Parts: sequence; structure tokens; C-alpha cells
Amino acid sequence: MRNESEQAAAIVRSRAGDKPVDVGVMLGTGLGAIADHLASPTVIPYGDLPGFGRPLVGGGDGELVIGTIGSARIAVLKGRVHHYDTGDIAAMRVPLETLARIGAGAVVLTNAAGSTKPELKPGSLVVIRDHINMTGRNPLVGESGDARFVDLTGAYDSTLRDRFAKAAAETGRRTSEGIYMWSSGPSFETPAEIHVARMLGADVVGMSTVPEVIIARHLGLRVLAVSMVTNLAAGLSTEPLSHEQTMRAAAASIVPLTRVLVKFFEIWALERPREAAESVKPSRMAQALVH
Repeated sequence: MRNESEQAAAIVRSRAGDKPVDVGVMLGTGLGAIADHLASPTVIPYGDLPGFGRPLVGGGDGELVIGTIGSARIAVLKGRVHHYDTGDIAAMRVPLETLARIGAGAVVLTNAAGSTKPELKPGSLVVIRDHINMTGRNPLVGESGDARFVDLTGAYDSTLRDRFAKAAAETGRRTSEGIYMWSSGPSFETPAEIHVARMLGADVVGMSTVPEVIIARHLGLRVLAVSMVTNLAAGLSTEPLSHEQTMRAAAASIVPLTRVLVKFFEIWALERPREAAESVKPSRMAQALVH
């Protein structure tokens, strides 16, 4: 990991304490409300953390907020730097490395996305089960060692997806699973590109998340990613596409998504002891060797 990550992690520990965090959360455009539900929060501006770039979308300079929901300790990255902001596909590498250094074993990524299917209307929550990278770019280019050859089969953790579905059901919210296609932006996709996306099997499209997923898996972090549909993609609606429209739609759906995420972390806190116990059970092969 980079020196900036080590320095940032040391700053976080000096202000928020040495107790490890359980999970990190990276919030998409207009989706910062979950941070307001953390108990005993510690707020650290990105400007105080080496390698944390200033987000150019969504307002504010960006903050790392650490607190608890139930007994789960959570680190929220309130704001992300997108590839289209700087051209740096690995812009969120240091923040993700910092999460790993302060103990996170998993990360939850949220984003605002367009729907390629009329039945997935604005306000729908889509849990990502796989992605299509249409850019041809990868944030691990330039990394050294065999670890850069990351297996992305199962990149989107099935246990975390099931846990999110359980949380949604308990809050009375319907969700679906789907495939996310990443394009670099900042221009929206063309109707022809959306037609191709549908042919390839994409359910939602967006301008983030995939680089962060690849980096997270390189770090060994488990991943849950959730798209909040803010619009029908190009060619599926007569309404002009704009960033302002995306922000309005995101603001209208913040409350239901936040409720599901809060329940998700409550369930996480309840199920963590069982998972910890199972993780230390000897494997069948180990038991066979003992006996």
C-alpha cells in the first residue's frame, strides 16, 4: 500500500481511536444521508487526509465519518472522486486502502444509475451482481506482482447481497438484482449505446463503481454495490438527461435507501458473531488430519 494510505490511516486512528472498523461505505451522488444515522460520529474532512481528493460532484469537499449503527463500526466516505473529474481511474485507491488499513473487511458502494429497462423505474433499488466495463480501462494497470491479476468472478459478494435483500424486505422495500455497465462519462450514453448495453445484458448504466470494485477486490475487500435508479437511459424517455435531473431524483429516494442501509448494518451487527465463529472452525480437511 502507499505511504499516503499509511499516513491517512494514522490520522484516522489518532482522531477516531484504534478500534477497527467493520465495514466501509462509499456514497454516490446525492446519497450522503446514511452518515447522519451514525452514533458518536467522528468527522474528518478529506482535506486533512493525504491522497483523498476533493469530490467535484454532489456538493461539499468530502468527509470521512466514523461511527456506529447497532454494534457495527462503520466508516463512511461521504463523496467520491469520479474518473471523469480528473481522468484518474484509480482516484479512490488511497481512500479504499485507508479503509483496509483501519480494519474494514468489506465495502458498500452506492451509486445513481440509469435504467435500460422501462420496468426499472426511477426510485428502484438494484443490487449489482456483476458488471460490464465498456471503457477498456483498469485501475490495476501499472501495479506490480501477481496480485494484480484479480479474479472478478463473484466480485459482488453473494452473502452481502442476501443480507441486503433481507434488510429491504424487513423495511418493506422491493429490490432486484442486475448487471451494471460502466461508461466513463461525463457525457451520458447515446441511445445506440444503450441499445448495445441491453443486448449485452446490462440492466443499469452509470459512471462510477467499477474502478472501486476492482481496487476493493485487489485489496481483498468483500463488496456490496447498490444502484439507485434516477432515470430511464437515453432513448427510453422523452425527458432530457441532465445532472440536475439525476440529483433531484436521488434526493427523492434518499430516505428509503437510507432505511434499508440502516437495517442492513443492524443485521450485520447481529450476524457478525456467528460469522466470526464460523470463520475459526477448522475445515473438514483439517479435522480429517487431526483424526
